[in-house]
Amino acid sequence: MNEEIMTQLRSHREVMEAVERELTPRIAAFAGMLVAALKGGKKLLVMGNGGSAADAQHFAAEIVGRFKMERRGLPAVALTTDTSILTAIGNDYGFDAVFRRQVEALADEGDVVVGLSTSGSSRNVYDALALANDRGCITVGLLGRDGGTLKDIVDLDVTVPSGDTPRIQEGHITIIHIVCDLVEKGLFK
Repeated sequence: MNEEIMTQLRSHREVMEAVERELTPRIAAFAGMLVAALKGGKKLLVMGNGGSAADAQHFAAEIVGRFKMERRGLPAVALTTDTSILTAIGNDYGFDAVFRRQVEALADEGDVVVGLSTSGSSRNVYDALALANDRGCITVGLLGRDGGTLKDIVDLDVTVPSGDTPRIQEGHITIIHIVCDLVEKGLFK
């Protein structure tokens, strides 16, 4: 059992080292885009499925509530949290529309719309990001593997260089925490 634990921790460390080596400029760009948008009175919309839905909710909570700094709340919405909206849209239009319909209702030009997908190929995230692009939003993909179909439609892809879903999710939450820290410092220091 100890060997398996050490193997998992080594794997985590290797992915985090690759994130540092390969994604630092993209993470900085992501944070810069979000700071500029929030300074301009825009908001963050964020979505994903399964574990990525939980990460989307976590991201929005850190932006609306606080990350480390006592400060005013900032506008962010996780499109994954309202069960009435999700089930109504899913029932009436199908699961592929659950995020797209919310982007249609909530996204304004200049908002930052983030899709999380460990595969990079979630259809409902793709459709929502495509609409966000049409509406003049800034689109970011927190992705995994090779970035899938999403990397080609977002303004900025931040693709964790791993094919292992747990490691990708760990990369995503680390990136989210770094971005939250940079947003607070960029807006309030």
